[in-house]
Amino acid sequence: MIASNDTSGFVSALPGDVLSFRSHPRAKGVRRLALIGGFRPRKCGIATFTTDIYVQLGASGAALAIDMHVIDDGRAGLVYEDVRSTICADRVEDYVAAARTINDDAVDAVWLQHEYGIFGGKAGSMVLELVNRVAAPLIVTLHTVLAEPSPEQRAVIEQLLRRASRVMVMSQHAAWLLQDVHEVDPKRISVIPHGAPDRPFGRGEDFKARAGLAGRKVMMTFGLLGPGKGLETVIEALPAIVERHPDVLYRIVGATHPNLLASQGEQYREGLAHLADRLGVAGHVEWDNRFLDNDELLDQLEACDVYLTPYHNLQQSTSGTLSYAVALGKAVVSTPYVHARELLGDGIGILVEPHCAEQIAHAVNGLFDDPRGLHAMQWRAWEKGRETIWPRFAAATQALVDSVVARPVRPMPLLATPGFAGVAAMSDATGMLQHAIGTIPDRRHGYCLDDNVRALMLMGTADAVPLAERQRWATVYASFIQYAWNPDVGAFRNFMNYERTWCESIGSEDSNGRAIWALGCAMNTAPDDGLQAWAAQWFDIALPSVAALRSPRTIAFVMLGCTEALKANPGHEGARMALALGGAELCRLHEASRRSDWCWFETGLGYDNARIPQALIAASGVTGDDTWLRCGLESLGFLAEQQRSAHGHFRPVGSDTFGKPGETMPFDQQPVEAWAAVEASAAAWAATGDEAWLRHAEMAYRWFLGSNDRGEVLADFASGRCRDGVNPQGVNLNCGAESILAFQLAHYSLCSLRKETGARHVQGHGAPEGGVATTGENGMSKTLNSKGAHNLAGA
Repeated sequence: MIASNDTSGFVSALPGDVLSFRSHPRAKGVRRLALIGGFRPRKCGIATFTTDIYVQLGASGAALAIDMHVIDDGRAGLVYEDVRSTICADRVEDYVAAARTINDDAVDAVWLQHEYGIFGGKAGSMVLELVNRVAAPLIVTLHTVLAEPSPEQRAVIEQLLRRASRVMVMSQHAAWLLQDVHEVDPKRISVIPHGAPDRPFGRGEDFKARAGLAGRKVMMTFGLLGPGKGLETVIEALPAIVERHPDVLYRIVGATHPNLLASQGEQYREGLAHLADRLGVAGHVEWDNRFLDNDELLDQLEACDVYLTPYHNLQQSTSGTLSYAVALGKAVVSTPYVHARELLGDGIGILVEPHCAEQIAHAVNGLFDDPRGLHAMQWRAWEKGRETIWPRFAAATQALVDSVVARPVRPMPLLATPGFAGVAAMSDATGMLQHAIGTIPDRRHGYCLDDNVRALMLMGTADAVPLAERQRWATVYASFIQYAWNPDVGAFRNFMNYERTWCESIGSEDSNGRAIWALGCAMNTAPDDGLQAWAAQWFDIALPSVAALRSPRTIAFVMLGCTEALKANPGHEGARMALALGGAELCRLHEASRRSDWCWFETGLGYDNARIPQALIAASGVTGDDTWLRCGLESLGFLAEQQRSAHGHFRPVGSDTFGKPGETMPFDQQPVEAWAAVEASAAAWAATGDEAWLRHAEMAYRWFLGSNDRGEVLADFASGRCRDGVNPQGVNLNCGAESILAFQLAHYSLCSLRKETGARHVQGHGAPEGGVATTGENGMSKTLNSKGAHNLAGA
């Protein structure tokens, strides 16, 4: 939250408000689940399945509190009750809003029901607008897995698979397809058969009597009607069945598919009726042109003897009504589509070839000719159905949700000292290598200036490392920086391959800015006088050209370097001039980009964000410029709000955010953002004495220790290594230089902050007990007490 400053026209951050926890009451041990799919009263298979999940999990006593987010096609004018949000399938903004709601609700997991036809965009691509934005672990149930997806379908599914922590399918064949077609790790796939009702066996005659069907042999098919259902094949088989069993009745229950109805009307149903009439069996076909509620559907299923699914599409991996029919103890005759092959083996049902009326007639007649055999098959089906009844399904899905929810963080010492072995292992006589595969340096990617300047900064602060060791490696990193300078263009190069040749003549603006920052720091903190003198020399050489660069982060890095240089040499006019130009430009950018809901220097957030407000805050301490201080605190407060989850842990701006104006995406999360947040918070605390910034720094540091969206510990204190970040599926197991250095530097920064806060309290400064210090109109520290009154706390 941001509070207005009455007199300045700026807004000053109230970190105590920014960091307040938005809680949602729930019973202890209960997971909060966001469930996404169709829902009652929509009439389609996905809506029926999702409604079943919602109802059955609630009835099962599962430790889940479910928020329903409904996908609606917007055409039927449906009204949904007891739902958290409604997403119109063709409205991108609805997907974005739903993701924001889900994140604000602090859910433990998100469960998406996926079918291509229910989402907007090509191949249902609009669903990605939601899943790319949710931070909680994502479970995706794929109701269709295609052996040969189109390019558009493949693109959508593979992005879903990248975002998902677990993928649920309802057949083993679908699991195999995921592995073969999309190369999904089998450990990420859960096979949970479609749930089914638990009803007693052998009540068919009772339900026939209730339906006025006593004494009839009843065949049945249920579902939305369309050409792919293959019902014409059953009608073609009827003459042979009726000839042997004149009392047979084929009941076709279900409405025409809405899409087919919109394009062709009842042409398919009428064609079936004409076919039955032409074959002389119209009197043996009964139509129920409705999409039935679940209870009525089950009653009608109980009133049949043989259930038929003569589908043409043999890739269909799930049929809810097939699961229902088996669980209710019905003999099933079906074509060998995926779900039928898996469910009807071992004499549970009979498989026939598609488009083969003769085989259907033979199978049905064989069942009606042998009542004992029919009864035995029905019993086997009913017993098989006990494996899929809703309580079993609920237990399996509860376990699935539990498997993705972030584990409780094991308490770790906040400031245990990290080892140095990880840094040394990534370094050689040339400098620090960029990347690693796991914990092993990957020489193929060589070196970069960015990592070596960070490594030099670490040698100035890592006081737990023996001085001789720091001096040795600081010389290596300094030598790399020196060699990176290209005098022909007056700039630093960045990337060097392992053969020690440069990949470019000039590096990025940001890498040049970071070099100035490191040199300024080395003027103060390098581990021997010679290195400090060397840093001052190269700072003077590089500053004029680098200070002319205009990227906001480059300006911030240069300002941070100049702030450090002025601590070492208060009379350095070049540094003071660069600060003046940089501070003015950042404030101008801030004013140009800010809106009522956007308090930043650019239209979007990017990489190393906290460095920009940190530069203004730190520079104000050298120059005394209150405008810079207020601008820095305001923007840092805004960023702190963006980077805090509703659960109360640090959520860095993800790399997916880059290039998306006004967006904050949750993944991938990188260690440099946590380090930047620690140091920027330390600068804010130094300027204000507000202990909320100390808490924010600690929150950001705990991200390394497992207090993050996946509950993953990234830091290894024994070696001092750090994983490369948090992604939707967990943690990136590689330990590159940037990540190791970010962890190490964040540690020493927080140690320094803790020492300073202790010293200030010993001297009697800081916010009084029970209050939150903020920055006043004149840069003074003041306290907002529990009654909301402001009391001056001193300059």
